Amino acid sequence: MLQTQDKSVDAAKLDAFVARAIGDLSAGYGGVMVSLGHRLGLYKKLAEAGPLTSRELAGRAGCAERYVREWLGSQVAGGYVGYHAISDTYELAPEQALVLADEDSPFFIPNAWAVPASMWSDEEKAVEAFRTGRGVAWGDHDGKLFCGVAAFYRNAYKASLVSEWLPALDGVVEKLQAGARVADVGCGHGHSTVLMAEAFPASEFRGFDTHLESVAEAWKIAALAGVAERTSFATARADDYPATGYDLICFFDCLHDMGDPVAAATHAAKAIAPGGSIMLVEPFANDRVEDNVSPVARIYYAASTTICCAHAISDGGRLVLGAQAGEARLEDVFRKAGFSRFRRALETPFNLILEARL
Repeated sequence: MLQTQDKSVDAAKLDAFVARAIGDLSAGYGGVMVSLGHRLGLYKKLAEAGPLTSRELAGRAGCAERYVREWLGSQVAGGYVGYHAISDTYELAPEQALVLADEDSPFFIPNAWAVPASMWSDEEKAVEAFRTGRGVAWGDHDGKLFCGVAAFYRNAYKASLVSEWLPALDGVVEKLQAGARVADVGCGHGHSTVLMAEAFPASEFRGFDTHLESVAEAWKIAALAGVAERTSFATARADDYPATGYDLICFFDCLHDMGDPVAAATHAAKAIAPGGSIMLVEPFANDRVEDNVSPVARIYYAASTTICCAHAISDGGRLVLGAQAGEARLEDVFRKAGFSRFRRALETPFNLILEARL
C-alpha cells in the first residue's frame, strides 16, 4: 500500500487510482509494441503458424532474434500473445489474431495507434492552441493521423455500412440498387465511397473533402477497387460542393469536425433531391457528460480535444460540436437547416447512425 501524510486522502482509493494510472501508462507503452508488431509482420507470422520460438518467429519475419524475444515478452506480459513455458514457444490465439493480425477484420486495432502517435507528435501545437484559443487545421497535423483514421474506420465501414447501416435507412437501398446519385461529404481517403460503389454498381458516387492529399489517395483507392468509372473525388467544403439532386448525402464521422455544421446541413438541404435522405454517422455519445463515462468516450473526448475541436475552431468555429456531440445537438443542427424528420436509425458501441429528411 502507498503511504501518504495527508490525512484527507483515502489510502485505498489512492492505491486503486495509482493502479489505474499505471495501467493506462502500460497501455501507452503497449501501443508502441502493437504498432511495431504490425509494421514488422510479427503478428501475421504468428497467426500463420502454431507455437513458435523467438528464433523461429524472427527468422520468418526477417528480424533480429534478440529484439523479437524482448518484444514477445512485452506481448506475454500484456496478454496479447500466449506463452508455453515447457517448449519456450509463443502463440497467437484465434481471437487475438482477429484483433492483431487480420487486416480485414472489423476488430483489427493496430492502425488505430497511429492516431495517438500523431497526437503526441502534435503536442506543441495543442499546447499553443490551448493558450491562444486558435485552431489547428486537419491538414496541419502529423501525417500519421490521416492514415490512422482512414484505416481504422475502413474496417468498421466494411463490416457494417452496406450490410447494416444503409438498410436501416428508409428506402435507400432500393434507390441505390435502381441507380441513385450519392454525395459522400468529408470522404477522406474514400473508403466509404468505394464500399458503396462496389455494392451498388447502378449508382453514381461523388466524394468531397477539403484535404487535397486525402482526395488524391481516394482516387487511387477507387482505381484499385475497379470503381473509378462510377466514382469521382474533388476538394470542396461541406457548404459549397457542386451540383444538386443527390438521392443520398452522407456525412461519415465528419460533421462534428466542421466549423459551421449548420451551414453544411443547410447546403445539404439545397443539394438533396426530393425524397432524398441524409445519412449522418457520428461517434457514439449520450447527450450528457455524466452519461459518457466509458473507455470509448474517453478515446473520443481525447481525440476531440486535439483534433476535432481544433479543426472546427480553425474552420471558423461558429459551432464547435466536438466528437461527443450527442443526438440532441446533432438533431438541432438539422432542424435549424430545415429538416423536418430526424431519427436514430441504428447504433453501435462506436457510432450513431442517424437519418434526416426534409
